[in-house]
Amino acid sequence: MLTNLSVRLRERENAGLSRRRLMLEGPQTTHVTIAEKPYLAFCSNDYLGLASHPALIEAICTGAQRYGVGAGASHLISGHSAAHHALEEALAHFVGLPQALLFSTGYMANMAVVTALVSRGDAVFADKLNHASLNDAALLSRATFTRYPHLDLTKLEQSLAESEAACKLVVTDAVFSMDGDIVPVVKLLALCEQYDAWLLLDDAHGFGVLGRNGQGVLHSFDELNLHSSHLIYMATLGKAAGVSGAFVAAQSDIIETLIQFARTYCYTTAAPALLAHTLLASLSLIEQETWRREKLMGLMMQLKRGLQSLRWSLLPSMTPIQPLMVGRSDEAVRLSEALRDRGILVPAIRPPTVPQGQARLRISLSAAHHKEDIEQLIETLRDLAKII
Repeated sequence: MLTNLSVRLRERENAGLSRRRLMLEGPQTTHVTIAEKPYLAFCSNDYLGLASHPALIEAICTGAQRYGVGAGASHLISGHSAAHHALEEALAHFVGLPQALLFSTGYMANMAVVTALVSRGDAVFADKLNHASLNDAALLSRATFTRYPHLDLTKLEQSLAESEAACKLVVTDAVFSMDGDIVPVVKLLALCEQYDAWLLLDDAHGFGVLGRNGQGVLHSFDELNLHSSHLIYMATLGKAAGVSGAFVAAQSDIIETLIQFARTYCYTTAAPALLAHTLLASLSLIEQETWRREKLMGLMMQLKRGLQSLRWSLLPSMTPIQPLMVGRSDEAVRLSEALRDRGILVPAIRPPTVPQGQARLRISLSAAHHKEDIEQLIETLRDLAKII
């Protein structure tokens, strides 16, 4: 058995697809230290620069003093604290939906929604470029699983119209993590209402960044019907929010169904209450400090202007995710390694994470970056384009 594993690992290594973990020697910021060497980092999803914010550090210390460290039980036993409850109410109000439910991770939240709402005999419809957690959840649910081409709503409508499933669920990223494009939420929700299907939006990369006051993708479209009973919203709290965890917001009956039937909620110890306490402070910063999103947009436009002349092109993303298309996996790896040799961290994204022939560098911007950081990246990429 171990021999088989060794063969698989060698095959992955020979294909240039092996991953290696970086070990930071300090906090998550735009300038990090690895093996005592400083780097300018463009690989974090700390989009608003909150992961090391002094107010959050102070809040987590206060939370630890008030609530201790561990939750001590699942939410349904005795692990649900006043901090959890307060955060759920604040999140529901912030995104404009009736009720919210906390989860330890976005992966667990997606698993909860899909497996609690559909099962054998039902149907799940998923965008081809969805996050792995949505795909895994669909498979685990045992519902019929149909994947439609990326953002192809015509194909999705055809599949919905042909389905005779008693219960239908459409699942999609709101911001696609490898391309940075945004789903047409209004049209998608209209389709789901027409064909009596639920819509699960995974807004991991939009919450805190998109919409009025960072309220996410739901607030990027003025005509969206937030009162739709078909709408289910999931967002993570470890990216723009800078802490950890996730939440699902929806109509009260949907949330109560998750409390009663979602295995990733019922059968796990609650996340520490100190994190919920800290996230209340984070939510306040997201809402009040609008300059963070304004600065992020300015940095994004600076990067786009600076890389226009490169033979590698940026995808048309209007989010902090700025993919630089390279094509071949080996070239993407060489470019990433050359940047690292020059003190800049930008990850190479390769198959199976992206399709064959679409390897890229994923440049992730943060409000904590400075104009000088962006200019350094631009100039270094221009230099490397002459030799790689």
